[in-house]
Amino acid sequence: MLKHKTVLLGVTGSIAAYKIANLARMLKKLHCNVHVLMTQNATQFINPVTFETLTEHKCLIDTFDRNFQYSVEHVALAKQADVVMIAPASANVIGKIANGIADDMLTTTVMACPCKKIISPAMNHNMLHNPIVQDNLAKLERFGYEIIKPDKGMLANGDIGDGRMPEESVLLEYILKEIAYEKDLAGKKILITAGATQEAIDPVRFITNHSTGKMGFALAKTAMLRGADVTLIAGHTEIEPPMFVNVIRVKSAQDMFEAVTKISSQQDIIIKSAAVADYTPVTTAENKVKKSDSDMSIQLKRTQDILKYLGEHKPEHQFLCGFSMETENVLENSRKKLISKHCDMICANSLTTEGAGFGTDTNILTLITKDAETALPKLSKEEASHRILDKILENF
Repeated sequence: MLKHKTVLLGVTGSIAAYKIANLARMLKKLHCNVHVLMTQNATQFINPVTFETLTEHKCLIDTFDRNFQYSVEHVALAKQADVVMIAPASANVIGKIANGIADDMLTTTVMACPCKKIISPAMNHNMLHNPIVQDNLAKLERFGYEIIKPDKGMLANGDIGDGRMPEESVLLEYILKEIAYEKDLAGKKILITAGATQEAIDPVRFITNHSTGKMGFALAKTAMLRGADVTLIAGHTEIEPPMFVNVIRVKSAQDMFEAVTKISSQQDIIIKSAAVADYTPVTTAENKVKKSDSDMSIQLKRTQDILKYLGEHKPEHQFLCGFSMETENVLENSRKKLISKHCDMICANSLTTEGAGFGTDTNILTLITKDAETALPKLSKEEASHRILDKILENF
């Protein structure tokens, strides 16, 4: 994913420095070129040899180290970098950078970098909330630096408060957001629905389906990584939604209908991947829990057809994509859906095909537009999401 990308990691004097070894390892697994810059204080918390072993590059500390190849090293690295992350960032280094002080390899290199710079503060919560530190962070934001909000929890001295550096997986997501993919969806607003709706029968039971939301969540993450402003309307799922996405939680089909229609006209692209329960009880009050389930009779009515409503009320500028999950005559039924729902594209798959359907980590789709059918092989849901968005851009 990060092949041919270069990340500079700046490590300062904080107990959280040990976490960056794992972040470097995670980046290398994604085939990223990683360089580590350390302050002298940081070497008191973690040995530079650790980073050199993980990155296969010399860990840079001393501006005047005579073992460099013949080049102005901080300028050479600055030119290579696609993104710089300073994590953990101490109050001292934050203050230096905010006020233009470049007195070591880390601060000198950061000053020379034209790329995006991300700061993850890590310190005692009283230091973090010192007005001087807060002013320095605000100044860095004005200069285009991205500041990662510290976590709350137990700090190194045993205090409880904010000031903890987030876990390595969170730091990685900030880097991926910046450099993982070309931002070909920048400026686009995309609405995606995902997960299963639930229709209450009584306080105990409900009608639902087997949707896990995996495909919709993959689409939301991929669209975000490609630069889109993504809103994810999610029914029931057992997985965490992607970061950097506006998530709206809903329960019933009516909840989803109201959430979607409230903002649908503002969207450039809508992808309805949620599996909405087709029926809902007429009234929950009349459907009492009886002594025997076999005696229970539930009067049902169809839920609102969200995709059809969106198609009938689609603004001229908008692209509407739906999903069609069939057990037979997949292409024929999906093409009928494309027309009857007034969609621009339908992603068709079969419940009976191995590697597709609910709950899998893969999918086998046919992308159907008015003029073409594109059959995709079995792909991971992440790969499939890219192919779906590529096809949308081709026809948008």
